[in-house]
Amino acid sequence: MRETPRSQGTAGDAEPVLPQPRPGCALAHTTGASGSGSPHRSDVRPPQTPRGARHTDRHGGPGTTPPVPGPPTVHSPSAPRASFLALVTPLVLIALLALLALCTWQIAAHGPLRTYDERLGRAIAGSALPSPVAEFLADLGNTAVAVPVLAVTLGWAAWCARRAGAPRWWLPPLAAAVAMAAVPALVVPFKALIDRPGPPGPLAGETGFFPSGHAATAAVAYGAAALLLHPLLRPRLRRPLLVAVAVLNLAVAAGLVRRGYHWPLDTVASWCLSGLLLWAVLKVSRLSHNGP
Repeated sequence: MRETPRSQGTAGDAEPVLPQPRPGCALAHTTGASGSGSPHRSDVRPPQTPRGARHTDRHGGPGTTPPVPGPPTVHSPSAPRASFLALVTPLVLIALLALLALCTWQIAAHGPLRTYDERLGRAIAGSALPSPVAEFLADLGNTAVAVPVLAVTLGWAAWCARRAGAPRWWLPPLAAAVAMAAVPALVVPFKALIDRPGPPGPLAGETGFFPSGHAATAAVAYGAAALLLHPLLRPRLRRPLLVAVAVLNLAVAAGLVRRGYHWPLDTVASWCLSGLLLWAVLKVSRLSHNGP
């Protein structure tokens, strides 16, 4: 039975005019015929979502385009960096071992690399770098200079970690101290095994110069100190610290070769040994912070 329209009432009547239904038409989402005079609900009150902004599915009907929105997937910002380090670290360790083995083989077998090394050493020894400056740089690799720097850093890092309540505050300083003690334990047998003669200079005629104990002492002492200070510094100071340590070790090697205390490959082999020791210090330090 068709519903009869209600009267509009008098002019003073506040009752609104209600929309009238049409047969066969939906109330909410159909449009009245043009000029029909019978507005539908969707003509008077617009829908919450405009029709032009709705997304349709592949069949043309209203709906959500897959995939259906769900809880956002949170990725850790450090995940790409951690995966990159996990990939690069074994390659770096293999490269250090391979370079150390190559240098040792060439020096022991009097290979062509040893010939080029001695030519380069003589060229650096005759360079324009002043001898007092070269002597000062070489002295930075002495145990009397490098070990006290590391000892002060060990004490300060241990005090800061204990004050911060770290559960294993003593482990990184202990690892750095063990790495420093391992330098003579590794270098001295190497020197006796290879028994390389020294370059022309103040130590000419002596043997046992491969690898360089001064270069290894400087690399481990200053490198371990930088690893201990790295988490304690502000982020903007961490990279300059590592760059400064790298430049310092290059300067120590240049001073050693310029003064005639070592050949260039003596220092390169020491860096390979020191890199392995510093990797162990870094690994132990991360375990102490993150747990096993």
